[in-house]
Amino acid sequence: MSTSQTTTSHTKIKSWAEARDGHPARVKGAGEGGILRIDFGKPEDTLEEISWDEFFKIFDDNKLEFLYQDKTEDGKTSRFSKFVSRH
Repeated sequence: MSTSQTTTSHTKIKSWAEARDGHPARVKGAGEGGILRIDFGKPEDTLEEISWDEFFKIFDDNKLEFLYQDKTEDGKTSRFSKFVSRH
């Protein structure tokens, strides 16, 4: 069984993303601040790459938490993540 965890640690989020060839991004045209994503590998057309500083400013301003999974059920490295409101 795979498990998910949450964090607000900038260091943990950045390390998790970079270990999976991920980089900070936001959805193009989503307005000021934008909708955050971790973009993996080749950049997606619907996303624009942003700096980690800008990423974490949006993350903190919107009081988000990072929900993520380290391993899949079969033990492989997982890329599952999403952003949720802090409780």
